[in-house]
Amino acid sequence: MSLCLLCHTCKRIKTFKSHDLCLFVARGDTMEAEFLTDRGRIRAHNEDAGGTYYNLSGQLLAVIADGMGGHKAGDVASQTAVSIIQEKWQQMTEIATPEQCETWLLNILAEINATLYEQSLTYKAYEGMGTTAVIVISTADYITVAHIGDSRCYMYNENGLRQITEDHSLVNELIRSGQITKEDALNHPRKNVVLKALGIEKEVTADISSLNWKEDDKLLLCSDGLTDKVLDNELASFLQMDVHIKKIGEKLIDLANERGGEDNISLVIINHQSAAKEGDMTC
Repeated sequence: MSLCLLCHTCKRIKTFKSHDLCLFVARGDTMEAEFLTDRGRIRAHNEDAGGTYYNLSGQLLAVIADGMGGHKAGDVASQTAVSIIQEKWQQMTEIATPEQCETWLLNILAEINATLYEQSLTYKAYEGMGTTAVIVISTADYITVAHIGDSRCYMYNENGLRQITEDHSLVNELIRSGQITKEDALNHPRKNVVLKALGIEKEVTADISSLNWKEDDKLLLCSDGLTDKVLDNELASFLQMDVHIKKIGEKLIDLANERGGEDNISLVIINHQSAAKEGDMTC
């Protein structure tokens, strides 16, 4: 397990290594976030990428990217996307409004798409590569969510679990058109076919929205390696547990692996809170 601790005060990172599971911990003034990724039980390498990052004003951004393509091209696509986001966000000063968040996200996704598309045309090994992306900018009062593909963002609060994003996938279009049910989609032979991804076409349009949230609300960002194995009602039951969000994430990954773990599994959980709890790790 690799443990990377990012201190919001000193901005230093400490890392501890192990085999397949990577855990990143970030602490902010009004929220905490955990990123976990696992290659699963079947695949030889992990094509997912993600992380939690702060800008110069201490505002939190979280991202999950699920790469696809030829030999290791999926790795390149997802890692490139996350690296661009990390670099640009950590150079940013404060973003004051949801409109500014939405503009920043649209611009960064356009830059990522252009970069990946150019690489796929330039290098034969990268031909056809692409990546999904779900990105959340979290402030004390609101969140802004952008996504392309079938990686998801959920909100959990006293009203239950709500899926904020809508999959850009073949099965979701079949559900929307009434050709199949949600239950049919779970075992559909083409359930992993995405209709949008970064890097596949010269231009791509992301879905983006902003909404309010409050203390004790939780966000879950995840790749389809989790949602293909864990149902929404099960996600809700885990997110309501009175344990640290790191433990919730570990339990979710364990369950996805117990049910086959055919795909890489990645997630971010963000908990809106006003202060760090006693015993939380610091630098």
